[in-house]
Amino acid sequence: MVSTVVRIRIAGDRFPSLLERLRGTPARLDERTRDVPAERLTRVHPGRWSAQENVGHLLDLEPVWFRRAEQYFAAESELVPADLTNRTTTYANHNARNVYDLLSGFRTARIELVRMLTNADDTIVTRTALHPRLKRELRLIDLVEFVADHDDHHLAVIGAMTR
Repeated sequence: MVSTVVRIRIAGDRFPSLLERLRGTPARLDERTRDVPAERLTRVHPGRWSAQENVGHLLDLEPVWFRRAEQYFAAESELVPADLTNRTTTYANHNARNVYDLLSGFRTARIELVRMLTNADDTIVTRTALHPRLKRELRLIDLVEFVADHDDHHLAVIGAMTR
């Protein structure tokens, strides 16, 4: 059986690497969209979002991640739910926006999230809250890992669509 002290140390050791992944997402988004013609970024794919809509989706979720992180710092017991229908992205008309505005908005929001998370100590990193959909306790580090994985998924989709 792993002791609580060892679990905290392991979580604390992984946390800086996860923060680096979050910190690097804006640059990776820039790299995947730079010099890509607007018509390719906004190309509609049946049943899927365009590359630019994927960028917008990442921006749309930043307030959810930020609010959930705040909840861990405040030791709240249950996290706010996310809209699983992705209504915000579906109706945002991200293809009509300038991709650079989306990227800039994402960069600004992500800097704020990372700035807050940088202040988390081991107690906060391993603090738990009930995830509303999963109906189980998640630690802050689990949320951060989920966000990083979610970023990577959409970066891979955007990369495939823009190649």
